[in-house]
Amino acid sequence: MMTREENDLLCRVEGDAPMGQLMRRHWTPVCLLEEVSEPDGDPVRARVFGESLVVFRDSEGNVGVLDESCPHRRASLALGRNEEGGLRCLYHGWKMDVQGNVLEMASEPAVSGMAQKVKHKAFPAKEWGGMVWAWFGPQDAVPAFSPPAWAPTADVRVSIAKVLVPCNWAQVLEGAIDSAHSSSLHSSDMVPARVDSAKATDKTWLRPSTDKAPRLQVQRGSYGFRYAALRRPITNAATHEYVRSTVFVAPATALIPPNNLYNVANINVPMDDTHTAFYFIAWGEPSQTPETETWRKFLRQTVGIDLDEEYHPLRTRENKFWQDRAAMRAGNFTGITGFPNQDLAMWVTMGPIADRSADRLGASDLAIVEFRRQMLDAVRAFQNGEPAIGTGDAAIPRSVCAYQAIVPKTTDWREFKVQPVGAGPAGPELEPSYSVKA
Repeated sequence: MMTREENDLLCRVEGDAPMGQLMRRHWTPVCLLEEVSEPDGDPVRARVFGESLVVFRDSEGNVGVLDESCPHRRASLALGRNEEGGLRCLYHGWKMDVQGNVLEMASEPAVSGMAQKVKHKAFPAKEWGGMVWAWFGPQDAVPAFSPPAWAPTADVRVSIAKVLVPCNWAQVLEGAIDSAHSSSLHSSDMVPARVDSAKATDKTWLRPSTDKAPRLQVQRGSYGFRYAALRRPITNAATHEYVRSTVFVAPATALIPPNNLYNVANINVPMDDTHTAFYFIAWGEPSQTPETETWRKFLRQTVGIDLDEEYHPLRTRENKFWQDRAAMRAGNFTGITGFPNQDLAMWVTMGPIADRSADRLGASDLAIVEFRRQMLDAVRAFQNGEPAIGTGDAAIPRSVCAYQAIVPKTTDWREFKVQPVGAGPAGPELEPSYSVKA
């Protein structure tokens, strides 16, 4: 059980909060590339670690991430004119480039030289994996950008669904690394079937197990940890186990066990203490990984249908997440369509910041316990002057990935040789025959 003081230490990220300062030592996603795809296009508002930002692409195609408030009188630059190499504030015509240099001060005499004396707050930016990333740590020690595990090279397909969730980042992350919940909460979408491993169709994900109470084992690493959820398979249960191995990459990424076609991950960006930008990712070989719009439709995360234009979910606590009780009576477990929406309903109803001091944890919560223990250890070490977890030489090795497989009981899941889906020789036919267990 955690104390309320420990819960605050884990969850709070704004200002000088230690966890937020630790997270700032990692390159952090700010928005999707598609939101700022056009030079001189519309500026986009974003929020990360309690900082209000504006993101824009200038006339030359360079992306800038700036403090949203104009350095003059603090009006919003998100309303500004994006033109001729910079973002111009509507209030008095001050114009800033992507590096925060003040190019023009329409309200000041040119001879004053004031423009050369003012520098607006700007953050180093990088485009990669369908996202705009920024560095929010010390500006005198900006490390080289390292591609994330879910976008290791530029030639993989990365499809992303984005949702802005009204709750703290840690309860979203805990949901992502909790393998046990999927056998209940997602049981109508992740369906037991007589297959030789997890399979993807255009409507469901098939799983070779009916076991709802997995045995969990954890292996800690310098980057976070990986763990295995061991279940009885439908076939050969006496001699084999179904392994689903999830990887937690500190501070806020989960590599989720893949299916037969593509890999799955998510990254959870704290907007502030009580809001999270949740990015759910399919990645891998382009011929097997769904395109972005197909992925969002599958997840029920399409803008204009499931989300508003700023990625806020239309399913809310007030409208009961569009839960269909008639569907539940007909056999659907939750009555909520789209398994991320099922997750969202759980995260949001825990409150803006879940009170972990009231939790009653069991054997199936081993990964949750490890996450809390490791991140509390990491933030205390950071407060004592040690490097942030998962940085430098402690970053995740490229050999570590999530996986799922049916293996003999004599096999140690930690030593099982794996690689991301699509990284090796072609697998079986993409449309396998299967029978769904009633």
